[in-house]
Amino acid sequence: MSGERLYLFDTTLRDGNQSRGVDFNVDDKHAIARQLDSLGIDYVEGGWPGANPTDTDFFASPPKLARAAMTAFGMTRRPGRSAADDAGLQAVLHADVPAVCLVGKSWDYHVEVALKTTLEEALAVISDSIGAVVASNREAMFDAEHFFDGYKSNPDFAVGCLRAALDAGARWAVLCDTNGGTLPHEVAGIVAAVARQVPAANLGIHAQNDTENAVANTLAAIRAGVRQVQGTLNGLGERCGNANLISIIPTLLLKPEFADAYQTGVSDEALTRLTQVSRMLDERLNRAPDAHAPYVGDAAFAHKGGLHGSAVARDPRTYEHVAPELVGNRRHVLVSDQAGRANVLARLKEVGIDVDPGDERIAPLVDDMKERAAQGYAYDGAEASFALLALRALGMVPEYFEVDSFRVIVERRYNAVGELITTSDATVKTIVDGETLISVGEGNGPVNALDHALRKDLGKYSAYLSDLELVDYKVRILSQGTGAVTRVMIESIDGSGHRWTTVGVSANIIDASFQALYDSIVYKLYRGNAPARLVKAAE
Repeated sequence: MSGERLYLFDTTLRDGNQSRGVDFNVDDKHAIARQLDSLGIDYVEGGWPGANPTDTDFFASPPKLARAAMTAFGMTRRPGRSAADDAGLQAVLHADVPAVCLVGKSWDYHVEVALKTTLEEALAVISDSIGAVVASNREAMFDAEHFFDGYKSNPDFAVGCLRAALDAGARWAVLCDTNGGTLPHEVAGIVAAVARQVPAANLGIHAQNDTENAVANTLAAIRAGVRQVQGTLNGLGERCGNANLISIIPTLLLKPEFADAYQTGVSDEALTRLTQVSRMLDERLNRAPDAHAPYVGDAAFAHKGGLHGSAVARDPRTYEHVAPELVGNRRHVLVSDQAGRANVLARLKEVGIDVDPGDERIAPLVDDMKERAAQGYAYDGAEASFALLALRALGMVPEYFEVDSFRVIVERRYNAVGELITTSDATVKTIVDGETLISVGEGNGPVNALDHALRKDLGKYSAYLSDLELVDYKVRILSQGTGAVTRVMIESIDGSGHRWTTVGVSANIIDASFQALYDSIVYKLYRGNAPARLVKAAE
């Protein structure tokens, strides 16, 4: 490794926890901290001890990390109190961690309206607070809140805040774009100017994403001189989020302009787990990963057009800026009405089906797929349904069970206590190994009832479906009127965390839902190697 060292500071567990809809518990924080440590992050900010019960419990027994410095966050002392008499600061100083990051005002406007004190006292607040951290034998860091707005308003005071922290013994003075409104060219100019007044080796950057420029601002700040980079996994954070370390890290390691000039604690081997770490966080949050996330999203290396698919099959560099394997992702060649033979062959290979490019069955499959796309089927977003379509076209479709008929009843009525309720009941008749099975299911809606009924009794196959869960259901109306054609997409997940999506199209929303549900179950049986007889395409 060569080049100047950049230090990565992750604040997912603190700033990321301020995201709308995010609420980590102590177990979540421990698990995420260990993943960050194994990735090669230098500092893991665990939260604010004393601010809430979860963070207090977390810091009562913080995880022991192999290389990252667990960091406690807090505020500088309040004006008019000493560091020793400030209960909030003391709670942070008593956390059993090697590093402490304190946030303080660096915008004269905030000193006047928030702290309601003088600029001289504001500098003393920073100096005293950082001095208390240093005296406790912790590595001290100062987050200069609203630094860029403060610099535009009063550059002498803003830089004075950095000097006060560094002179008191802080290892890092971090320039925070707290409101997220600063643009890359402004960041580059201000950081360069600051680096001529205080040591660049002690400067960091913390960028919010309110103008969708947090990653760009971070990269601009690095080029201008900062050496600590703050951010979060998947860009979590209050309002529009923080600089996304999942995008920043591979850029630093894989783009020559940065890779040749800098080094980080993230190894090439750890980089191959980046996609896994990103999706681990989404699993903890119980949400689907962003398919279009740079580097790690399912669509990041997806190729839909026939021209693209053909070119990528010859040389991936034609339409990929880096190899997906470097970040633990994989290539997808999608199938749609824009696809050609190359797309279909590549997609077949992805699902483990090797077919000779000259196979006469490929052309009818391409035509069938395009015809279905015209009807409304979206196979680029329903890869499990495409895999089954291809298997059937190639005479390799597994036949597990046959659905003879189904019926759904939706009833809206008043119950015994006078409440207006809606109930759904479904009856499904299936044939398994020549035996007719009839099962009835109830649900809070017709699709839920169908799911319960279909899985309730599938004979020998029921055991294979015990960990199947439907996690998302999307409906799109493809034409106007009450007889409109409807497309239904169902996302499913199994006990191992594997996700897949299936599609159904019909003028009847229940029928479209059943098609997608049926494909989901068949795909689960196929992946689980459930016993079945092969039915040739001619049958």
